[in-house]
Amino acid sequence: MNIRRPRLPRTRAGRRRLVQAVMTGCVLALLPATWLYVSTADRIGTTAGAPRREVAVVFGAGLWDGEPSPYLAHRLDAAAKLYREGRIAVVLVTGDNSREDYDEPDAMRAYLKKHGVPDTRIVSDYAGFDTWDSCVRAKKIFGVDRAVLISQDFHIRRAVALCEAAGVDSYGVGVAAKHDVTWYYGGTREILAAGKAALDAAFEPDPRFLGPKEPGVARALAGAG
Repeated sequence: MNIRRPRLPRTRAGRRRLVQAVMTGCVLALLPATWLYVSTADRIGTTAGAPRREVAVVFGAGLWDGEPSPYLAHRLDAAAKLYREGRIAVVLVTGDNSREDYDEPDAMRAYLKKHGVPDTRIVSDYAGFDTWDSCVRAKKIFGVDRAVLISQDFHIRRAVALCEAAGVDSYGVGVAAKHDVTWYYGGTREILAAGKAALDAAFEPDPRFLGPKEPGVARALAGAG
């Protein structure tokens, strides 16, 4: 089987046009990531600097044998810390429960309960299939207008930008993580995901599942007094 190798342009003008096309493609590919960085510059911090908000939103990050992955556990630890310090009153856990044998929200709820957050202060979103879906559902289904968002540092800018686009006034807590293979994979993935985020923010598509409004957050806040 003969494979034809691509040939570079033979003329100087042709090579110049090729270089220009490659550079233009790189710039366009990085524009969404630049938008995420610029648009969230003053809305990202740590647990120590998090403002007092009634609600915190924790995004799912996978399960290991039915338990929160280390990355997800770190997010939940940050939420529990904010609750213990009185900076938040309710935690909305949003994740994937698309099949019976995979239930992120219930695993997140169980973990938070073990770390001092009462069950009555935890609200579950079982249809947070991606970041945009979670943000839209937080606003439209659970009635969240302002929130502290909790995720790893490589993902939190996208979460804040999308929740802002969905109508949620957001402050992002970026949880530090060991720079291992998963971290580098997540960072690389975010460059690609930034393009989808820009499209979601621009066109505001409906989530995969919207459904009726749920009073869980309002009830939890009422119980918090």
